[in-house]
Amino acid sequence: MADHTHDWRTHGIRVIPAGSLDANTAQTPGMNRAAAINAARVGAQKIWAGTVHIHPDAKTGAHHHGDLESVIYVLRGRARMRWGERLEFVAEAGPGDFIFVPPFVPHQEINASSDETLECVLMRSGNEAVVVNLDIDAVEAPEGVAWIDPLHAAPS
Repeated sequence: MADHTHDWRTHGIRVIPAGSLDANTAQTPGMNRAAAINAARVGAQKIWAGTVHIHPDAKTGAHHHGDLESVIYVLRGRARMRWGERLEFVAEAGPGDFIFVPPFVPHQEINASSDETLECVLMRSGNEAVVVNLDIDAVEAPEGVAWIDPLHAAPS
C-alpha cells in the first residue's frame, strides 16, 4: 500500500536539464563551475553536484574544499591534478577516470590538453560549494604519483 503522507510529486525525483545549471556558485580562477544539485536548488542535505570546465592549457588557482570529500569524473579531455602543501605531487586522469580529493587537501586542476576543453562532473559530500582559494608558492617539478589499488593485488 502506498504511503500518502508524502507529496512525492513536489518532493520526489528531480531532473535538472543540462541547460539550467547555476553558475552562481563558489568559483576558483581558471575554471567554470556550475551547480546542478545543492540545498538551494533541490533541497539536498548531504551532497553537492555539478560540472566544471577548464579551457585548453588553463589551470586553476590552488584551493581546497574544507572538510568536504570531492569526486571528479572526467567526461572529456585530460586532467592533470597537482596537490600538496606546495603542489609537489601530480597525477593525470582521462575520460572515464574518477579522481578522489580528501578534505583540506590543497590542489590545482590543470587542463593537460592544448586544444580540448576539460569537462568533468563534480560531486561533494556537503550540500554547499565550499571553496577556499589559496596563495601557494608551487614547486616547479612535482613528483608523479601512480595510484595503487589497496584491495586488488596487481597480477604477478
